[in-house]
Amino acid sequence: MDKEEALRKLGQEIEIRNFSRKTLKGYVHSVSKFCDYLKDKPFSQEEVKNYVQMQIKKHNPSSVAHEIFAIQFFFDKVLGRKIYVPRPKRNKTLPDILTRDEALALVNAPVNIKHRLILKLLYGCGLRVSEVISLNKDDLNFNEKLMHVRLAKGKKDRFVRIPDSVTKELENYCNLLNEDVLFPSNRGGRLTTATIQAIVEQSAKKAGITKEVYPHLLRHSFATHLLESGTDLRIIQKLLGHSDIKTTQIYTRISQASIKNIKSPLDSS
Repeated sequence: MDKEEALRKLGQEIEIRNFSRKTLKGYVHSVSKFCDYLKDKPFSQEEVKNYVQMQIKKHNPSSVAHEIFAIQFFFDKVLGRKIYVPRPKRNKTLPDILTRDEALALVNAPVNIKHRLILKLLYGCGLRVSEVISLNKDDLNFNEKLMHVRLAKGKKDRFVRIPDSVTKELENYCNLLNEDVLFPSNRGGRLTTATIQAIVEQSAKKAGITKEVYPHLLRHSFATHLLESGTDLRIIQKLLGHSDIKTTQIYTRISQASIKNIKSPLDSS
């Protein structure tokens, strides 16, 4: 089977399972790279291990783990063969969360109202970038102060509350729009992930924040600040759209509130 045929069949297997476009793109990219590595070598578990050994020397373990998922899926569903490749141990690093003051300075930094609202929804609602991009005006219910996040990660819908502090600004913005897309691109259609990344980076710089700031950090900061305010972990799980509470529990490790409240024995003397 040549590379073109392999990728075609892989795409078919992904599409009939109704996986997301992001998953399709990621799996095809990973298997394409693996095929380029193989050249004329056979599809085998040993060659997968050799490939992973090479990749782990160059890339983050989490990225390599995603490649293994894609390649194993390809072997199983396209080639009809089961393979076992151990997942590389992941680096257990924690994001450098924004303080509340930093988060507020960041979201209020842009002069452009659209940019400012994007940042406020990323932080104030804990949205993923893909969810912000996909929002339409009809997803906002200002009477109930609820936002309908449709077909988010895992093809799941959920509702989140529109923050009181942004409701009026968001409603006025919607009244000025002549199309259904909430945050349209100036060139038509929807904004890209890269555009929102640039908005976040420029706003962080303007706010004088020296930490590495990226869109998902606002979601992390949202969850951490809720936890530190006493919000139940199950509620945070629901707001974030996590299927498993274990995913949400990372914020108990990120939060430094309990550590800050500990009194050292040295201070008791």
